[in-house]
Amino acid sequence: MQAIILNESRELSLRLDYPRSPPGPDEVVVRLQTAALNRRDYWITEGMYPGLQLPAVLGSDGAGTVTDSGSETGQRWIGREVVINPGLSWGPDTTAQSADFHILGMPTDGTFATEVVVPVQQLHSRPAHLNWQESAALPLAGTTAWRTLFTQGRLKEGETVLITGVGGGVAAFALQFAVAAGANVWVTSSSDQKIKRAVELGAQGGANYSVDDWDRTLKKEAGPPDLIIDGAGGPGLNTLIGIAAAGGRIVSYGSTRGAPEHLDLFRLFWKQIHLIGSTMGSPEDFASMMQFVADEQLRPEIDEVFPLTNGIAALQRMKQAPQFGKVVLEMTQDS
Repeated sequence: MQAIILNESRELSLRLDYPRSPPGPDEVVVRLQTAALNRRDYWITEGMYPGLQLPAVLGSDGAGTVTDSGSETGQRWIGREVVINPGLSWGPDTTAQSADFHILGMPTDGTFATEVVVPVQQLHSRPAHLNWQESAALPLAGTTAWRTLFTQGRLKEGETVLITGVGGGVAAFALQFAVAAGANVWVTSSSDQKIKRAVELGAQGGANYSVDDWDRTLKKEAGPPDLIIDGAGGPGLNTLIGIAAAGGRIVSYGSTRGAPEHLDLFRLFWKQIHLIGSTMGSPEDFASMMQFVADEQLRPEIDEVFPLTNGIAALQRMKQAPQFGKVVLEMTQDS
């Protein structure tokens, strides 16, 4: 099969004859039509992801058709079009993942390939209203956004929610989900164009965080947010504590800007702020997200599509983070 490999020296290459492992018991083979990139893939190539085990086929998100099964368990899926849940071994506790939890695409070979082997329980029928590109865009970012908003963030209709860094995949899904749930949504970005696109998708407005006093302006226009969804962290976390409503919730799903040098504990406790962590999502989160997307007929934002043969360039493009929504790989030109 064809696959994009990251070797022990963190060098990427396209292999045209990479051997695929046979499916084990309770595993199936999915012939992939499309895959989607995540920021996780980029961090792995930069050596900035914990527990690196290389070489590996990168890629967490994928959609395709089941072609083979390692046992009778998966026989009923053969020939069906599916989306893959990339969160493996979450465990029985829905409140937090187990020690065995990992995500498809390192160390387990992932979806930047023409085929992938996955446990049968990771399969979900492809939503009928989505095309192949949109289907592959959903899993990791969509599940992460769902858990931050609803499982951890407990978003209610009519609340004001602030979503930071709206160009990224998780933030774009959080925007769509929160608007569909009846929230008053505001966003931040360093790009006025991305803020404009967010408004077109239903946001009330936004603020460019590269402008001085953006937080005061936003708070004046939007009011103190009941819920803030953030994937950056860094010194901006204290700014978010400052603009949050008293008793508000801040859900962190990432730390692309690292940890703040200090945490403003006084305002945190004085304002009774709930600071909540969130990672990917449980199988229940994945299933709920997929049902919500089907019920609301939501369509993921697709930024750009590359053939698998140009997947290395797609990964390198993520360094500048110019996208709004998801970058997708197609396995063949006619998929």
